[in-house]
Amino acid sequence: MVSAYGGLPGGVAVSHLCVYDWPAADGLRGGTPHMHLACSEGYVVTGGRGAVQTLTTSGYEITPLTPGTVAWFTPGTVHRLVDEDGLRITVLMQNSGLPEAGDAVLTLPPEHLTDPEAYAAATTIPADAPEEEQARIARARRDLALEGYRALRESPEGLPAFHRAAAALVRPRLDAWRERWRHGARAAAEATGEQLDRLAEGDVSHLAEAAVRAERPSRRGKFGMCGRLDVYRAAPWPPG
Repeated sequence: MVSAYGGLPGGVAVSHLCVYDWPAADGLRGGTPHMHLACSEGYVVTGGRGAVQTLTTSGYEITPLTPGTVAWFTPGTVHRLVDEDGLRITVLMQNSGLPEAGDAVLTLPPEHLTDPEAYAAATTIPADAPEEEQARIARARRDLALEGYRALRESPEGLPAFHRAAAALVRPRLDAWRERWRHGARAAAEATGEQLDRLAEGDVSHLAEAAVRAERPSRRGKFGMCGRLDVYRAAPWPPG
């Protein structure tokens, strides 16, 4: 039986992002530097102009972002989006949107990374808070993350310690992440394998199960790490 997986192709998720235009202490406008541990992420630039700053063990880079640019990076890439003129991006995320659903650690100063309660207090935006309060918290955590980010840029030898601290923070959530992967990206890959097996045997019955789906944003203007997000619920999570 071919998997009933019905999410976006390949188990990815999509959101529309308007990058924050809040100025930071260094005079640049933009989002919160952070890192994903198990997911790649891609950008399709749809409007405006800006850049993404990235920091890995290979060094620091700046990638310009203009309409038509497609850029992506793998787990372990610390990234910061910079808005220069109304930067708008369609974001593609692995594993049914896991990067916006838990697989992200902000580059807070070390004292916040070693204490899960302190980290949560500095990063959590209450969903029921007034919009003005959500914006205040989002901007405050952005500025706090920039402090840790600047320290990492000045002393990149601190990256391995940041990697270890980030892994310790997310370890309690790994079982849930694994389930999201099983019901998303792995299920999509297995469905393709089963379809190829059927085609090799001359069985085309799965073609009669063709379907068309469409989604509207399930939430608009969510305060994300890098900006305001329009998000979609287009993947089968939670399962059932």
